[in-house]
Amino acid sequence: MVRGKVQMRRIENPVHRQVTFCKRRGGLLKKARELSVLCDADVGVIIFSSQGKLHELATNGNMHNLVERYQSNVAGGQMEPGALQRQVAEQGIFLLREEIDLLQRGLRSTYGGGAGEMTLDKLHALEKGLELWIYQIRTTKMQMMQQEIQFLRNKEGILKEANEMLQEKVKEQQKLCMSLLDLHSQQPTQPMTYGNRFFSI
Repeated sequence: MVRGKVQMRRIENPVHRQVTFCKRRGGLLKKARELSVLCDADVGVIIFSSQGKLHELATNGNMHNLVERYQSNVAGGQMEPGALQRQVAEQGIFLLREEIDLLQRGLRSTYGGGAGEMTLDKLHALEKGLELWIYQIRTTKMQMMQQEIQFLRNKEGILKEANEMLQEKVKEQQKLCMSLLDLHSQQPTQPMTYGNRFFSI
């Protein structure tokens, strides 16, 4: 049986919420222990339930030691906001340069030049990059098509309303014409004399 996609919003039923909390807390702590054992990492997890109850896990030592290590690392690694922004910008520029270089090599290999320079890892990276770009292009294309469809639906609704208004006006004109014809047909004929002859109108 395929599980449905879980909606990321607060669970209103308190019983279901508590059951979900217990299950997911257990899974999170289990994954933290596995990460510590497999990768020889010091992992600390702190959880406060909706009732304010504390749940914690420190894989090596205790939580107090982990918190002290965290605070010392944060205090020692603090930098000015401007320096942090420059560092992030430099990392972004470096990644863009690598991406451009990879694209250029891919283009050269596509057109028959520089194929020998591409290793298997680089070809895999290029393939993943191309798949990602194709996905982004298709996503953008689908969004544009959906916007176009919505625009046409709105236009269809406007034209339908205008058509209904015109039909109402035509019906009103027809009713007015019928009323005038009925009124004219109901008027009595009045005789007129012209000399010794009678005419009716």
